[in-house]
Amino acid sequence: MKPPGKKQTNRSRIYQLVYQAGSISRPEIALRLGISLPTAIQNVKCLQADGLLEEGDLLESTGGRKATAVHLSRNARFAVGVDITRNHLSVVLINLAADIVGSRRVKQRYEDNAAYYRQIVGLINEMIASAGIAPNKILGAGFSVPAILSENGRLLVYSRVLNVPVLHCSTISRGLAYESVMCNDANAAGIAELWRRKDLDNAVYLSLSNSVGGAILLHNELYSGENQRGGEFGHSTLVRDGRPCYCGRLGCMDAYCSAEVLSRHTGGCLPRFFEKLSSGDPAIAAVWDEYSGWLAVALNNIIASFDCKVILGGYLGEYLESRLDDIKRRVATLATFSGTEDYVTPCVYKKEASAVGAALLYVRSFLQSR
Repeated sequence: MKPPGKKQTNRSRIYQLVYQAGSISRPEIALRLGISLPTAIQNVKCLQADGLLEEGDLLESTGGRKATAVHLSRNARFAVGVDITRNHLSVVLINLAADIVGSRRVKQRYEDNAAYYRQIVGLINEMIASAGIAPNKILGAGFSVPAILSENGRLLVYSRVLNVPVLHCSTISRGLAYESVMCNDANAAGIAELWRRKDLDNAVYLSLSNSVGGAILLHNELYSGENQRGGEFGHSTLVRDGRPCYCGRLGCMDAYCSAEVLSRHTGGCLPRFFEKLSSGDPAIAAVWDEYSGWLAVALNNIIASFDCKVILGGYLGEYLESRLDDIKRRVATLATFSGTEDYVTPCVYKKEASAVGAALLYVRSFLQSR
């Protein structure tokens, strides 16, 4: 493949700078990138002609004529994200700024058959049509799945949660008019979190849903491991010969820290669990006390291993921010180094993080290719 020319490189650098800055003048672009002002002006003009940048407001004068800012054309392109779980389907439509412009969640048990996959394609097409978006503005569709995947995201190679031995991405997206790729659900959620958290370069995302997973993000890049199994915290051993895990082993973190450990005490309803906890129900309080103790052990292990922020997400992410002080206190009693409990931080996305992260795979690729 022929390497990009200097003009294309400058254009790409300018586009990504504007994306990160939000709003910036042409002279500031030239200054930050070390290029001439005419070069900045010409490349901005090209990006505007392609509909990728827009004129912004006049900026405050520093002595001469006021400069005009340019900013991202947020709705120049869109991407679809689908989160496939054991019992639900979530579909989101995001723009280039990762704003959710459409979202739908339906209760639907996963089934490995053509009717189930047709339903996914139907939901995607319905959402795009309802939003009035032209098909040529759709970058692609990312599918978040609780599974281990091939490196290129085209093949599901292992999923005990979905109970499917192997699955091709083309099977899920058959009949869809857009490119598609799969991503592990926890990895997708981690990507979404770091996209919003510009203050973080390194983080571990801990997905506390009906199964436990995670994502390791180093220098803003996902670390997947040599066999795409990085971040499988749910199957780290928390208690030797402990509770049975769905994977067939004993004592896995999943058996102690999944959302189901809590929701099973309220008929499978997680919101009800936290309602009863807030109301002071003593039986529920005892369940929480045991759960948060095990969660603190798991968090201490992760912090000691990675020495970076740990983002609490998954289904429980919606509820843990109000319980953060209690969790930090418990971590502090276990930590060797003082202050490491402050590494525990709540998630930004309380819902649909995995679907957004799957869609962002296409947004990121688009940004890098301009």
